[in-house]
This record gives sequence, structure tokens and C-alpha cells, in this order.
Amino acid sequence: MGSVNFRSKEISWLSFNARVLQEAARDNVPLIERIKFLGIYSNNMDEFFRVRVAILKRIVQLDKHTVFEGGSPRDILRNIHTMVIEQTRMFDKTYDKIIQDLGKQDIYIINEFDLTRDQGEFVKRYFQKKVRGNLMPIILSKRRELPDLADDGIYLAVYLKDNIEGKVNYALIEIPSVLDRFVLLPSNDGKKYVMLLDDVIRYELDDIFYMFNYDEIGAYTFKLTRDAELDINDDISESYVKKISKGLERRKEAIPVRFVHDKNMPEELLRILLKKLNYSTDDAVIRGGRYHNFKDFIDFPKFGSKHLTYPSVPSIPHKHFKPSSSLFDVVTKRDILLHFPYHSFHHFIDYLREASIDPNVREIKITIYRVGKNSGVVKALRNAARNGKKVTAVMELQARFDEKANISWANKLKNDGVKVIFGVPGLKVHSKLCLVTRKENGGLSKYACVGTGNFNEDSAGIFADHLLMTKHNGIASEVCAVFDFFSKNYNIPEFNHLLVSPFSLRKSMEDYIEKEMENAAKGEEAYMYIKVNNLVDYDLIQLLYKARKAGVKIYLNVRGMFSVVSEFDKPENKIESIGIIDRYLEHSRIFVFCNRGDEKVYISSADFMTRNLDRRIEVVCPIYDKKLKQEIKIMLDMQRKDNCSARILNNDMDNFIRSKKEDEQEFRSQLEFYNWLKELSN
Repeated sequence: MGSVNFRSKEISWLSFNARVLQEAARDNVPLIERIKFLGIYSNNMDEFFRVRVAILKRIVQLDKHTVFEGGSPRDILRNIHTMVIEQTRMFDKTYDKIIQDLGKQDIYIINEFDLTRDQGEFVKRYFQKKVRGNLMPIILSKRRELPDLADDGIYLAVYLKDNIEGKVNYALIEIPSVLDRFVLLPSNDGKKYVMLLDDVIRYELDDIFYMFNYDEIGAYTFKLTRDAELDINDDISESYVKKISKGLERRKEAIPVRFVHDKNMPEELLRILLKKLNYSTDDAVIRGGRYHNFKDFIDFPKFGSKHLTYPSVPSIPHKHFKPSSSLFDVVTKRDILLHFPYHSFHHFIDYLREASIDPNVREIKITIYRVGKNSGVVKALRNAARNGKKVTAVMELQARFDEKANISWANKLKNDGVKVIFGVPGLKVHSKLCLVTRKENGGLSKYACVGTGNFNEDSAGIFADHLLMTKHNGIASEVCAVFDFFSKNYNIPEFNHLLVSPFSLRKSMEDYIEKEMENAAKGEEAYMYIKVNNLVDYDLIQLLYKARKAGVKIYLNVRGMFSVVSEFDKPENKIESIGIIDRYLEHSRIFVFCNRGDEKVYISSADFMTRNLDRRIEVVCPIYDKKLKQEIKIMLDMQRKDNCSARILNNDMDNFIRSKKEDEQEFRSQLEFYNWLKELSN
């Protein structure tokens, strides 16, 4: 059995994804945004099965008697199955309600049975022109094995029955991912009609299987999810890039961990598929609805109706960044803290662009984990190299599901003369660092950027993160030391400002928590704020319980996995714990310690997960400027007051939104912080 004071991260993650699903069900969220939340939920669930469930299944296969702090892997898998089935019901109910609400807006998702004659003709033409050439059906045979099926795709299992001869044929059709999932249909009544590509194919099944004799034909959706771990071996004779590339190829053959199917699929067809795909009774086989791969609903057509989506929110220009003025001059005068997506990420791209052409800049170093599809960051780095700057990019090839993109970017950077370092053997590089060295006043000055999120303009528009830009000599020198370590892994530097894992971060966090306990024992004020994506490290959680029992006030703000049992002890020791799901993805990591009134405030790339603390290069950076400390505290306090999007993280995992007091106004922290920053910029 697991600890009574520790919840498995897998079960807590499912509770987090239930909060995402809640957003899809909320009437006060714009309708198209609700559809997008369904897509996000689905995409999250795919990754959960590809990674977390796959790992548990591996462990069960290796040792059936393993027990973690959160329970045995076998028990956790059973609980996952129960929770997923319940959430699938909630998902289907939410989807049905959204369909009804779309109808109230004269938007209809229709299938192959609902078409008018004109729409039917349009679908036939669309199929012939766009779809038919992309379909390659596979006929199922008892003797032939199935080819490798993509775990990122959707398939139609087709049933063809000849009633006269009593013969049944089965086939598979992969729904082409190169085509839009949604087809807009013509209409004459002012209403909007949308058809899924799945149903376009269903409508034209006769055109596909005309060479078979059949009286009945049907097509039923299914999808499978495979183990996404790469199994990178330690063969030093192979280059790192080759190992990653081989691992990506092996993903195609990885064991399946989930099978979701249309509940109306004939039992015989389902049995054949499961047998051919080597599913066992231990696997998650889930009866679902007519459609799968709801992640595509993230791109559901917007139809131009403003009230159906969140209103556009223009980014706030930072008040100290003026057009046609040097960003280095600004950072020389003061530390700058950018809050994304409220501030524009273009400030950082402008900073790199200036560095790429400034004749005084000698060197640029940066860590790259995930970048945008059309990355302005990479363009600036390549341009800097072309302009004779010494440029180093530390590229993490094992950024899950971005491995292929990162290999491609690495090759482009190398071609332009950028020195590319592929991480550190045995340690993922997850820190978000940039260092610019510039000739000034007869010497060399260093400018450091330390962030909580990736240098990625795509995600910076939806991820709430922070980026410190500073010329502070201590911080910049230690960022430089981290980059030196990437080149010389045997030389571990000392740090007096930064907290760096796996060297000092865990010990530093433990020391800060214990200091708060000592201060509480002396009757002094003692508190801490911890804002992270995930809080699942067993040892730190047990230390938090001790601190709370010692009288330390603890405020937890955790978006995702949350293994803390908030009511671990007596009612007076309850730990205040919230998780915010709203328009923007809360992604920043922040630590604040009272420290006898001399507050210590840090921004971090690391969550409180064992892997972040012990097996990754993470950097936690102090905020020294008093005004910037205040900005962070104001944001944290706003989030504590949120009564629109903050869920209470309690023992029952029921994800209740904090209830408003009788005389309390609605307070949505993301909007309030945006308005506060806007006022600050004037």
C-alpha cells in the first residue's frame, strides 16, 4: 500500500486533467474555447498514456511486487482505468452539451446521414479531389500480421458483410493527418455546417470498396496509444543524434498501452483487432464515442464570431523598452522582469536581434529545449553566427515529442557556424538560459537571461511564464559557469546566487524550509509560497508536512500533478493549496521564503519532481530588485484571491472552485494581473 500522506503522481495528474475538462463544461467559457479545452484534455490524455501508463506497465512486467510511496503500480493502473472510464463519461456528456450549444448559435456538426443533396454533391467532389488519393485501405486477414499502426493517428475499422454468402470482410483506413479534420459545407439557410473528415470517408465507403460484394457496410473509429519512451542505450560508439533517431524509429513498434474504440463496433471486429494488436486484459480498452483524436478540436473553425472566443488581448509593451533604443542600455540601468504572455515575447527576440548585429557583442550562448515552428530565436542565432559572433546553442535532444524538430534545428544551426552542444550525458538540460558577452569600456560585460519557460514564441502566447534580464555580475558570472559546465562536464562550479540541480537545488530548498521551521519555533513570522507545475517529490512533501506542523504558513499553487495530501493532519495544519486552469497555461515556477522579513524570491525552471531535482540541469534564480519582488508577490496574492479559476486542491480531488463570499466580487487573477501590468506600463 502507498503512504496515507502521499498520492501517486498518476492519479493526481488525472485529477489535473479533470480540471481541464471542467473548463470545457463551463458555460461562462466562450463556446469555441470550450471545444479547444476538449482538444487539450484529449491531447494531454494521449501523452499520459504514452508516457506515464507505459512506464507503469513496464514496471509491472519487470517486477509485479514493486511498491512506490503512492501505491503498487498494478493498483495504480487499476485506479487509472476506473478514473479514465468515469472521465470518458464526463467527456461524452460535455461534448453532447457543446453540440447542443453550437446548435443554439446556428453551428451544426453533421454526419453522413444529415446531408442535403447539394451538400452530398459537395462532399463527393471534396472526396474525389482531396481525400481519395490519400487513402490506402488495409484488408484484414487471419494469416497476415497488421503493419505498424501510428499511435498518433485515427483509424476506421470497416465491416463489410455479404448476407447471401454469409461472408464478412474487414478493413482498416487511416484518416489522413495531412488534411484538415473539419470540412466546412455549403449552406443556403444562413447556418454553418461542419463535417468531420471521418464522416466524409464514411459517406464514400461505397466508392472505396466497390470491388467487394456486400449488403451491409459500416465504419467504426478507433485509436491506439503506444509506449513513447525512447530506450536510449548507452552505446558510446553511436553518436547521440543517431541514438535519438533510432529511438524515434523504435517508437513505431512500441507496445500498445491504450485502445479506445467506438462502443458500437461489432464485437467480432473488436476481438480481431485486439488480438492482432496484442492487447491483453491488463491493457486499457475503453469504449468511447463515434469520434476520437479530439486534440484536433484545438483547431476547430472559429467562424469569426467574437463572442464565441476569448477577446483578443494585446500584449503590453514593457515601459522601459522604447523603440529604436538599445536593450543593453536598459538592462545596464536596471533588472527587467518580463511576464509572458502579458508582455510580448518579441522583446526577447528584439534583444537577440540586436545582439546579432551589434558590433560590440562578442558571444551569445543559449539553452534550447523547445522552439517555435518558425522560430525567430533560431533565426537571430543563425544571423549572429553569419555576422561573425561566437554562438553556442545547448540543444536538448530528449525534449519529449520534439526530438525530431530539435535534430532538424541543430543541423540548421550547425550549417551557419553555430556551435551545438547536445546536452549532458545522463542529465537532461531543462534550464532556460541565455548569456550575451559584450565589449564595453575596455572590458567584457555579461548580460544574462534566466526564465521559467522555453524560448518559444508559440508557447509564450499561451504559457504564463517569467524571464529575468539582468547585468548583475554574480548572476551573469554563474550563468556563464553553467554554460562552461556544459562543455566540461567534469568541472562542477560553486554557486552563491543560483540554485542549480542536480548539485545544490534540493539541499537549498530543504535548508530554506528548515530555516522557516526554526523561525516558527522562535515565535517569529514564517511562511513560504511554492508555485510549480508539479509537486510530487516524496521527501520534500514530507518536509512540508513537518514545516506546517511546526507552524509555518504554506501556500501551494500547483497547476498539474499534486501528490500532497492537503489535510494530512489536524484541521489546523491544513495546507492552503490551489490550482489554476484558465485562458493561459500557468507554467511559471516561483519560490518565496519569509526569511525573517528579508524575503527570498526565486524564479525557477524546475518543478518539485525528483527528476528535476536530481536528474536534470535546472536553474533557480534569485530576484534581487525590490520592485520586481513586489511584482511577483502581487501576482501570487492575486492568484490566492482568485474565485473564478482557482480550484481547491483537497483530499477528495473534487476540484471545487473557491466559493465567493457574500459581498465578494468576481476576481479572475489572470485578467486582474494583466490590468495591473497595463496600469504599471503607463
